[in-house]
Parts: sequence; C-alpha cells; structure tokens
Amino acid sequence: MYLPKHFEEGDAAVIHGLLRAHPLACVVVPGPAGLEANHLPLLLDAGAGRLRGHVARANGLWRLAEAAGPDGLEALAIFQGADGYVTPSWYPSKQEHGKVVPTWNYEAVHVQARLRAVDDRDWLRALVTELTATFESNRPAPWQVADAPPDYVDTLLGAIVGVELTITAVTAKRKLSQNRPPADRAGVVQGLHELGGDAARAHADAIEQAATPSPSRPQ
Repeated sequence: MYLPKHFEEGDAAVIHGLLRAHPLACVVVPGPAGLEANHLPLLLDAGAGRLRGHVARANGLWRLAEAAGPDGLEALAIFQGADGYVTPSWYPSKQEHGKVVPTWNYEAVHVQARLRAVDDRDWLRALVTELTATFESNRPAPWQVADAPPDYVDTLLGAIVGVELTITAVTAKRKLSQNRPPADRAGVVQGLHELGGDAARAHADAIEQAATPSPSRPQ
C-alpha cells in the first residue's frame, strides 16, 4: 500500500479500534486459479496477535489452508474504516488562491497473516458465542446462541469451519486531510456535518481524531 508518512498510522490503540469498529475484512489468499478474496467478519485477539472467524464448509478457503501445511496459508486481511469524497468547495483556501482539487479520504488497515483452518466444534461454539455477544452487545434485548434449539445449533456448527489468522505484519493508513492546513480541515469537518448522515459524521469524527497528536503520531 502506498503510504506517505503523513498518512501512516502507528498507534496500536487506534489500529485495534479500527479493526474492532470495522470487523468485516476482505481476506485475500493465493488460490489455484490466482488470488481469491472472501469477505469475513473477524474478531481481534490483540494479546495473542490473532484474528478469528469462520466460513461455510462449502467455501474452499479452509481447504486451501489445510493444503498449505502446518505453517498455514499466506493471507492479507484488508479492513476499511471511514471514507468519503471531499469537495474543494469546503476549503477556505479555494477562495484565497483556487489551487485546490477534489480528493477521497479513507482509513485502511492491511494485516498480513498466516491462515489456518480450525475444524473443531468446541472452538467453533466458543467463537460463534463470542461473535454473537460482540455484535449483539448494543441491542436492548441481545440475541444469544442459547436462544436457538441445541440440535439446530449443532447442525449449523457442522456446516462451518473456523479460520484463525496469526498476524505477521500490520500496515495502517488514515488519509484524513492531514496534508491540508487547519482551516481547510475545519472546513471539511463543517461540510461533512452539514451534509449529514452516519457515514459523513463518522468521516468528520475520524478527521478530528487524526489531527489529535499521539506519541506514535506526531503532528
């Protein structure tokens, strides 16, 4: 990934926050016919340096991992955070000199990993229980795996296979108007709030966060 220094994100807490807030990853692996991509929600275990998820048993990804041997299958998991179009009309500098052009802001995390298949019912039960608890946590009456009939759950567990990605490297990019003067950044934030909507507000919040100094992200 092309990564100018002013867009590089090295704060582990920020990166982990992005992976947890935007858990749907595009997992890319080499296959017999070239690169293959699957879209999977993945849970981060930062302490263990791993990502965990599952695929349908009919999905050939897990068989590729098994065929790769004990070291696992080389994989790239791509996570996408806030993004959006930026019009130069939001920049005060447009009125000053006109030397401005449109751009697209975005957050992306690329996780290199070794992927292995986990065909273990107890492991899978623990995973789907944790996945459910994580994504149901903000609901007034969270659904639980135990709400479904046990035999139904057992049948579905037999129809999936776990995947575990051991992280080998992480590259994070947050292209959020850091290369613009403070007045232009403020103009973008104001423009996004006026635009309205959840995506625009998330984009504005990300710009403001990226402008806040941290030990690993000097300004």
